[in-house]
Amino acid sequence: MANAANRLTKLSIVAGGSYAQREAWITTTLQNLRSDSSESHHRFGVLLEGLPTGSMSLQASSHLKLERIAPGCFCCIGQIAMRVTLNRLLRQQLSHLFIAMNDVEHLSALRASLSSPAYASFLQRENEIIL
Repeated sequence: MANAANRLTKLSIVAGGSYAQREAWITTTLQNLRSDSSESHHRFGVLLEGLPTGSMSLQASSHLKLERIAPGCFCCIGQIAMRVTLNRLLRQQLSHLFIAMNDVEHLSALRASLSSPAYASFLQRENEIIL
């Protein structure tokens, strides 16, 4: 799971709120990043927990790798799905990865997982957004 030249992938975690709110926040942030000339040619990844309820503002493209996984706490019942999907995304040599999770109460467990040696050498935590 090596990143190009061991470059760290920036990580933003979005927790809480509704699925639509999390997706909307990521969509707006991606639009801002793409308009920034230094980020416009970079590849982004999004890992969304939950299933959309209506229109989906995010669509996969050559610059956006998008994964949606069924609802289920990332640190409990959804851990295997999250790890497999996260590992796949990290192989894509992304400049920025967004992870959106339903339950704020499980944020510390997700942080602990992402701080493990398996991920710490690939991810640079940029920010956490609580909706």
